[in-house]
Amino acid sequence: MNESVERVPDSTAVVVEPVPDLQLQLLIQLLDKEMRSGLPLTLTLPAGVLHGDVIGHEAWKAEWARSLRQVEGEGANLIAEFPETVDQGINELRSDEDQRQLPRWIHLRDATLVLGGSTPIGLPLWRGRLADVSGWALGRPE
Repeated sequence: MNESVERVPDSTAVVVEPVPDLQLQLLIQLLDKEMRSGLPLTLTLPAGVLHGDVIGHEAWKAEWARSLRQVEGEGANLIAEFPETVDQGINELRSDEDQRQLPRWIHLRDATLVLGGSTPIGLPLWRGRLADVSGWALGRPE
């Protein structure tokens, strides 16, 4: 785990996280403005390499909701509304200053996770913490 707790002179606990790449944050913020936008991207993560189309939060949320609607069972209708319900709850808790913060999460569509020595894993949608991305490049591996 990359997080640590640091004590400051007034004995207040402060959570310290790795700093995400500013250029990647700004790229994601730009993609958040246009729901249909996406860019091929390759990420380096502690677990391996991930590549796919990076998309904005709203596009990811819409596709996640669409995939949840395909779930069958008694709670299917409830779970299909889950992404929007989560966002509404988060927005209610956030201050105006929090709303203007740079993105802390990255979302990929049609992603492939490549772990050392194993078969690549296809993922229709993926969400990860930007602070866990150690490197990135535009495009996908050839």
